[in-house]
Amino acid sequence: MEIKQLLNQGKEIWPGNKLNLSQIIVHLGKVFGDICRYERNAAKDLVLHSDEELKKELGNIIFSTIRWCDDLGYDPEECIGIAIDCQKKFQK
Repeated sequence: MEIKQLLNQGKEIWPGNKLNLSQIIVHLGKVFGDICRYERNAAKDLVLHSDEELKKELGNIIFSTIRWCDDLGYDPEECIGIAIDCQKKFQK
């Protein structure tokens, strides 16, 4: 799928629900916390651990971030392009 298609699908799922930066940070923290909990591997959480669960959380970060870029008025494709350039420069 292309980024624009993912953005449109996200808008269909969450119509009229634009988040501000503070709200985005909280939502991102929740997903990041779920990934941290997975890595912590506490006995009480083992029942939830599976490849599918980790894939879901990583997918949530990718899919939601595309929408959050748009929520803040940024073009997600431009944001991705900037990130790619920065990572290439960092690697050199």
